[in-house]
Amino acid sequence: MAKTTPVNDTINFTTLHKPLPDTKNTDRKVWSVSLGSVWLPYFMAQNATGVTSIPHDVLGAPLRLAREKDGTPRFSQSGRPVLRVNKELNDQIKMVRENFAFGLMVHAEQVKAKYPEAYKAQVDAAKAAGAPLVQKDSDDLQAYLELLADAAQKAKGEDADAPPAAEQAEAPNPVGQPERELVPA
Repeated sequence: MAKTTPVNDTINFTTLHKPLPDTKNTDRKVWSVSLGSVWLPYFMAQNATGVTSIPHDVLGAPLRLAREKDGTPRFSQSGRPVLRVNKELNDQIKMVRENFAFGLMVHAEQVKAKYPEAYKAQVDAAKAAGAPLVQKDSDDLQAYLELLADAAQKAKGEDADAPPAAEQAEAPNPVGQPERELVPA
Protein backbone atom coordinates (compact mmCIF):
# COMPACT_ATOMS: atom_id res chain seq x y z
CA MET A 1 0.00 0.00 0.00
CA ALA A 2 1.21 3.53 -0.72
CA LYS A 3 2.53 5.65 2.10
CA THR A 4 -0.18 7.96 3.39
CA THR A 5 0.66 11.65 3.56
CA PRO A 6 -1.49 14.32 5.19
CA VAL A 7 -3.78 16.19 2.82
CA ASN A 8 -5.66 19.40 3.51
CA ASP A 9 -9.30 18.32 3.29
CA THR A 10 -10.74 21.82 3.03
CA ILE A 11 -11.27 23.50 -0.31
CA ASN A 12 -10.34 27.13 -0.82
CA PHE A 13 -13.19 28.18 -3.09
CA THR A 14 -11.41 31.35 -4.23
CA THR A 15 -8.83 29.19 -6.01
CA LEU A 16 -11.58 27.61 -8.09
CA HIS A 17 -11.92 30.80 -10.14
CA LYS A 18 -8.49 30.51 -11.79
CA PRO A 19 -8.50 29.70 -15.52
CA LEU A 20 -7.40 26.19 -16.47
CA PRO A 21 -4.50 25.66 -18.84
CA ASP A 22 -5.41 24.99 -22.46
CA THR A 23 -5.68 21.36 -23.46
CA LYS A 24 -5.29 19.95 -26.93
CA ASN A 25 -8.42 19.35 -28.97
CA THR A 26 -7.60 15.65 -28.99
CA ASP A 27 -7.91 15.27 -25.22
CA ARG A 28 -11.00 13.37 -24.11
CA LYS A 29 -13.43 15.21 -21.82
CA VAL A 30 -15.25 13.48 -18.98
CA TRP A 31 -17.97 15.60 -17.36
CA SER A 32 -16.54 18.53 -19.40
CA VAL A 33 -13.12 18.17 -17.72
CA SER A 34 -9.96 16.94 -19.46
CA LEU A 35 -9.23 13.28 -18.82
CA GLY A 36 -5.51 13.43 -19.58
CA SER A 37 -4.55 16.70 -17.94
CA VAL A 38 -6.98 16.82 -14.98
CA TRP A 39 -8.65 13.53 -14.03
CA LEU A 40 -5.71 11.15 -14.48
CA PRO A 41 -3.16 13.31 -12.61
CA TYR A 42 -5.76 13.93 -9.88
CA PHE A 43 -6.47 10.24 -9.33
CA MET A 44 -2.78 9.34 -9.50
CA ALA A 45 -2.18 11.91 -6.75
CA GLN A 46 -5.11 10.48 -4.79
CA ASN A 47 -3.62 6.99 -5.13
CA ALA A 48 -0.18 8.29 -4.08
CA THR A 49 -1.62 9.81 -0.90
CA GLY A 50 -3.68 6.72 -0.13
CA VAL A 51 -7.05 8.43 -0.53
CA THR A 52 -8.06 6.11 -3.37
CA SER A 53 -6.79 2.77 -4.61
CA ILE A 54 -7.72 2.77 -8.28
CA PRO A 55 -5.95 -0.12 -10.07
CA HIS A 56 -2.95 0.80 -12.21
CA ASP A 57 -4.47 -0.74 -15.33
CA VAL A 58 -7.48 1.57 -15.02
CA LEU A 59 -5.26 4.66 -14.83
CA GLY A 60 -2.82 3.31 -17.43
CA ALA A 61 -5.51 2.54 -19.99
CA PRO A 62 -8.50 4.74 -19.11
CA LEU A 63 -10.11 4.44 -22.56
CA ARG A 64 -11.38 1.01 -23.47
CA LEU A 65 -12.87 -0.36 -26.64
CA ALA A 66 -16.66 -0.36 -26.40
CA ARG A 67 -18.23 -3.70 -27.19
CA GLU A 68 -21.56 -4.91 -28.45
CA LYS A 69 -23.60 -7.35 -26.34
CA ASP A 70 -22.07 -10.26 -28.25
CA GLY A 71 -18.55 -9.07 -27.36
CA THR A 72 -17.59 -7.72 -30.78
CA PRO A 73 -16.07 -4.23 -31.03
CA ARG A 74 -18.57 -1.39 -31.46
CA PHE A 75 -18.17 1.03 -34.37
CA SER A 76 -19.72 4.47 -34.90
CA GLN A 77 -21.75 5.45 -37.96
CA SER A 78 -18.57 6.88 -39.50
CA GLY A 79 -16.84 3.50 -39.18
CA ARG A 80 -14.48 4.41 -36.34
CA PRO A 81 -14.18 2.22 -33.25
CA VAL A 82 -16.02 3.56 -30.19
CA LEU A 83 -13.92 4.14 -27.07
CA ARG A 84 -15.41 4.45 -23.59
CA VAL A 85 -13.92 5.59 -20.31
CA ASN A 86 -13.31 2.63 -18.02
CA LYS A 87 -16.38 2.11 -15.81
CA GLU A 88 -14.42 2.13 -12.54
CA LEU A 89 -12.72 5.42 -13.45
CA ASN A 90 -15.99 6.91 -14.67
CA ASP A 91 -17.65 5.97 -11.35
CA GLN A 92 -14.84 7.69 -9.41
CA ILE A 93 -15.19 10.81 -11.57
CA LYS A 94 -18.95 10.82 -10.98
CA MET A 95 -18.40 10.62 -7.22
CA VAL A 96 -15.96 13.57 -7.32
CA ARG A 97 -18.42 15.58 -9.38
CA GLU A 98 -21.31 14.85 -7.00
CA ASN A 99 -19.13 15.65 -3.98
CA PHE A 100 -18.01 18.88 -5.63
CA ALA A 101 -21.60 19.94 -6.27
CA PHE A 102 -22.51 19.07 -2.69
CA GLY A 103 -19.50 21.10 -1.45
CA LEU A 104 -20.72 24.12 -3.41
CA MET A 105 -24.19 23.81 -1.91
CA VAL A 106 -22.76 23.46 1.63
CA HIS A 107 -20.53 26.49 1.07
CA ALA A 108 -23.49 28.58 -0.09
CA GLU A 109 -25.55 27.53 2.94
CA GLN A 110 -22.68 28.33 5.31
CA VAL A 111 -22.23 31.78 3.81
CA LYS A 112 -25.98 32.36 3.93
CA ALA A 113 -26.04 31.42 7.63
CA LYS A 114 -22.93 33.40 8.58
CA TYR A 115 -23.61 36.54 6.50
CA PRO A 116 -27.40 36.67 5.97
CA GLU A 117 -27.56 40.42 5.23
CA ALA A 118 -24.71 40.34 2.71
CA TYR A 119 -26.16 37.25 1.04
CA LYS A 120 -29.62 38.81 0.81
CA ALA A 121 -28.05 41.98 -0.62
CA GLN A 122 -26.35 39.87 -3.32
CA VAL A 123 -29.62 38.13 -4.19
CA ASP A 124 -31.53 41.43 -4.36
CA ALA A 125 -28.81 43.11 -6.45
CA ALA A 126 -28.69 40.18 -8.87
CA LYS A 127 -32.48 40.19 -9.27
CA ALA A 128 -32.53 43.95 -9.84
CA ALA A 129 -29.72 43.78 -12.39
CA GLY A 130 -31.28 40.83 -14.20
CA ALA A 131 -34.85 42.16 -14.39
CA PRO A 132 -34.26 44.52 -17.35
CA LEU A 133 -32.46 41.77 -19.27
CA VAL A 134 -35.28 39.28 -18.67
CA GLN A 135 -37.85 41.91 -19.71
CA LYS A 136 -35.91 42.73 -22.91
CA ASP A 137 -35.67 39.03 -23.81
CA SER A 138 -39.41 38.68 -23.20
CA ASP A 139 -40.18 41.73 -25.35
CA ASP A 140 -37.89 40.51 -28.15
CA LEU A 141 -39.53 37.09 -28.10
CA GLN A 142 -43.01 38.59 -28.16
CA ALA A 143 -42.09 40.86 -31.09
CA TYR A 144 -40.66 37.92 -33.02
CA LEU A 145 -43.75 35.77 -32.39
CA GLU A 146 -45.96 38.60 -33.64
CA LEU A 147 -43.76 38.88 -36.75
CA LEU A 148 -44.14 35.15 -37.38
CA ALA A 149 -47.92 35.36 -36.90
CA ASP A 150 -48.11 38.25 -39.41
CA ALA A 151 -46.01 36.31 -41.94
CA ALA A 152 -48.24 33.24 -41.49
CA GLN A 153 -51.34 35.38 -41.96
CA LYS A 154 -49.94 36.89 -45.17
CA ALA A 155 -48.96 33.45 -46.44
CA LYS A 156 -52.46 32.19 -45.66
CA GLY A 157 -53.91 35.10 -47.65
CA GLU A 158 -51.67 34.27 -50.62
CA ASP A 159 -52.72 30.62 -50.42
CA ALA A 160 -56.36 31.69 -50.88
CA ASP A 161 -55.42 32.91 -54.38
CA ALA A 162 -53.84 29.54 -55.27
CA PRO A 163 -56.03 26.65 -56.49
CA PRO A 164 -57.23 24.25 -53.79
CA ALA A 165 -55.06 21.22 -53.15
CA ALA A 166 -57.77 18.85 -54.42
CA GLU A 167 -57.63 20.48 -57.85
CA GLN A 168 -53.88 20.04 -58.18
CA ALA A 169 -52.88 16.97 -60.15
CA GLU A 170 -51.24 14.21 -58.18
CA ALA A 171 -48.07 12.61 -59.47
CA PRO A 172 -48.80 9.14 -60.82
CA ASN A 173 -47.66 6.21 -58.70
CA PRO A 174 -44.76 4.37 -60.37
CA VAL A 175 -45.77 0.92 -61.55
CA GLY A 176 -45.13 -1.86 -59.06
CA GLN A 177 -44.45 0.41 -56.08
CA PRO A 178 -46.93 0.59 -53.20
CA GLU A 179 -48.30 3.92 -51.99
CA ARG A 180 -46.12 5.44 -49.31
CA GLU A 181 -47.77 6.41 -46.08
CA LEU A 182 -46.40 9.11 -43.84
CA VAL A 183 -45.87 7.92 -40.29
CA PRO A 184 -44.70 9.97 -37.32
CA ALA A 185 -41.15 9.35 -36.16
